[in-house]
Amino acid sequence: MSYTLTVESLDGVTSSWDKLRHCLKWGSIFVLPAWLKVWWEAFGGEGELYLRTLRQGEKIIGFAPLLVNKETASFIGSADVSDYLDFVIIAGRERDFFKVLLDDLRERGIKKLDLRPLRPDSTVLTQLVGVAQNRGYDVLCHPEDVSLELDLPTTWNEYLAILKNKQRHEVRRKLRRLWEAGSVEHRCVEVGREVEDYLDIFLKLFSLSKDDKAGFMNHKRESFFRSLAKAMAEIGLLRLGIIQLDKVPAAMTMGFDYDGSHYLYNSAYDPQFSYLSVGLLCKVLCLKESIERGKRKWNFLKGGEPYKYQLGGREVPLYSCQITIN
Repeated sequence: MSYTLTVESLDGVTSSWDKLRHCLKWGSIFVLPAWLKVWWEAFGGEGELYLRTLRQGEKIIGFAPLLVNKETASFIGSADVSDYLDFVIIAGRERDFFKVLLDDLRERGIKKLDLRPLRPDSTVLTQLVGVAQNRGYDVLCHPEDVSLELDLPTTWNEYLAILKNKQRHEVRRKLRRLWEAGSVEHRCVEVGREVEDYLDIFLKLFSLSKDDKAGFMNHKRESFFRSLAKAMAEIGLLRLGIIQLDKVPAAMTMGFDYDGSHYLYNSAYDPQFSYLSVGLLCKVLCLKESIERGKRKWNFLKGGEPYKYQLGGREVPLYSCQITIN
């Protein structure tokens, strides 16, 4: 088979998204061109982009979103804002893709691949590791975190039945107490041009947090969040949830709807309403809304916070993988 490995640009890949989305299976929001572009503009000060598309004739086989720093190649992204990463390849063509990619990296003097975070079903762990080992390359993979997700049932009552008796009782009790607290409004919205107004509210709530959230949101990450929300709204994936109590914003979630799944990316709430569990209930009500809209999966994403288990999430281990190219 004759393959061609072509050099791409982030602007080019992003502008070709409508075409590329039908050619390849983009496994998660974190590898979408719009996401990669925003991350690179916010955090990609060091390193050189290595964007390659493998083609067989006119057919696109796969896409490699890498950056190179000296003799090491890694994914575009970082674990603090991109929960898991991967290559984008047509199913069944992974080994061909990786053989060509490894040849090209070796020719360019790349001596190491440092790839993270990875799901167990990533192409790196299911295919690249085997190709590299067959070549005699040193491979070291180890777990470094967990993500949690939930397969959604078709109705809210079926979801409640999944929960343990104590948690089911707690969800119902807390919801009842919230509705009795005053004039309560909850809505999940697809955001368009008004994205900045919503982000102002979200970031203000974020700044009120007394935990590590406030320290997380420095100037550079705030700029990233704003640019990310705008970019994902433009391609119709951004979805925000908000609870207002007597017209005062009490809690918000920032998430993305993609490929039948909802990704709960981040959340914030006003501590003055913590006695009503508004932070948790904003998530619960968005989960309920996802069920009603026919979503198949809820991704709580990275981190083993107790509420994720309490709401029915199951662990998915996340790995790092280092491959020495020799």
